[in-house]
Amino acid sequence: MKTFRIIAFFCLCFILSISCKSKDKARTSSAPEASMETFTNPLLPKGPDPWALWHDGYYYYMHTMADSIVLWKTSDITDLKHAQKKTIWIPTDPANAHDLWAPEIHHINGKWYVLYTADDGNPDNHQLYVIENSEKDPFQGRFIMKGRIGTDKDNNWAIDGSYFEADGKLYMVWSGWQTRRIDTQIQCIYIAEMENPWTRRSERVLISKPEFEWERKFINEEGWTPPDTILVNEGPQPLFSPDGKLIHIIYSASGCWTPHYALGMLTAKVGSDLLNPDNWHKSTKSVFSQSIENQVYGPGHNSFFKSPDGKEDYILYHARDTEIDPPGAGDVRSPRAQKIEWDGLGYPQLGVPLSVKEVLPKPSGTK
Repeated sequence: MKTFRIIAFFCLCFILSISCKSKDKARTSSAPEASMETFTNPLLPKGPDPWALWHDGYYYYMHTMADSIVLWKTSDITDLKHAQKKTIWIPTDPANAHDLWAPEIHHINGKWYVLYTADDGNPDNHQLYVIENSEKDPFQGRFIMKGRIGTDKDNNWAIDGSYFEADGKLYMVWSGWQTRRIDTQIQCIYIAEMENPWTRRSERVLISKPEFEWERKFINEEGWTPPDTILVNEGPQPLFSPDGKLIHIIYSASGCWTPHYALGMLTAKVGSDLLNPDNWHKSTKSVFSQSIENQVYGPGHNSFFKSPDGKEDYILYHARDTEIDPPGAGDVRSPRAQKIEWDGLGYPQLGVPLSVKEVLPKPSGTK
C-alpha cells in the first residue's frame, strides 16, 4: 500500500506539473511580444513620479526612491531594465534625509542640477533642495548640495519643482501650500523667476488651485477617504508648443492614491508676463485621466521627452493596473510612455492611457 501511495503521489505531481506548464504557456502566448523596434508598458515594474531628459545622445531618467536619488542612463528610454544605473545622492543632513520625492535632472548653463523634495521626518516640513554637478557626464564626478530653495518668506510646504527657460529667463514651477496646514491641506501651483537654480528672484505667484470637480476627487470605489481635507494640484511640468509660441503647464490633480488622479493644463503665450496669473488660462476639464477600458488607473505625475531624432514628443507618467495599491503590495505605480500629438493651434493631444497589452513602436531614431 505504501508503494502504491508513492507511485500515485508522483503521478499526481507529474500531472500537476504538465497542467501548470500548459497554463504558463497559455499566459505567455497571450502576452504582448515586443521586438527590436517596439516596446510595451510599463518601462519598469515600479517607479512613481518618473522624469526623463534627452541630452547629447542619452536619456537621463529618475523616479522617486524615497531614501536616495538614483540616475539611469540609456540611449533607449524603452529599455530602462538594461540601462546604466547609479546612486548619485544619499542625504546626510537630517533636515532633508526623509521622503525624497520627484527628483528631476536638468542641464542649465553647462552644469547638471537635480531638483528634489525632502523633509526632516515631519511630512509638513517638505521643502525643495538642489544638488549640482559640473562634469560633462553626470555619471562622473559628484553632486554637491547647493541648498534649499526658499519658496516664500514663511517657508511654506513645497514639492514637485521643475525648471524651464523662456525669453532668456529661468523659471521654476512647483506645488505648495498657501498657508501652514492646520486641518486642511490645499496644494496649489506656483511660479517664480529664478536668479539661479537654487535662488528665487521674484515672489511666488499662484497660477492654479483645486477648483473643478475632477480636481477634488479623493473617494475610491470602496468609499475610503483620507482623514484630513486634502485638495491637490501638484507635479507641474512645462511643455512648449512646436512653434514655441505657447507654454503649457501640465499638472496632476486629485488624490494620487485613488484611480481619479488625472492631468490638467495651464496655458500662457510666450512673451507675455508669466508672473501675471491673468495670463495663464486653465482647462476646465482633465486632459488625461484613467481608462477603465484599458485598465489603467490614476495616471499622473508626468514629464515629457523628445524622441532621439527630435521628431516626436512623448509623455512619461506613472499609473496602476488596479484602482488602488493591492493590500500588502506596497506602492505599485509604474512608469509608462506613449507618443502625443499636437493640434493646429499648438495644444497637446495626450489621448488616453494605453493598455499594457498594446505593442508600441519605439521613439523614432532609437538605436
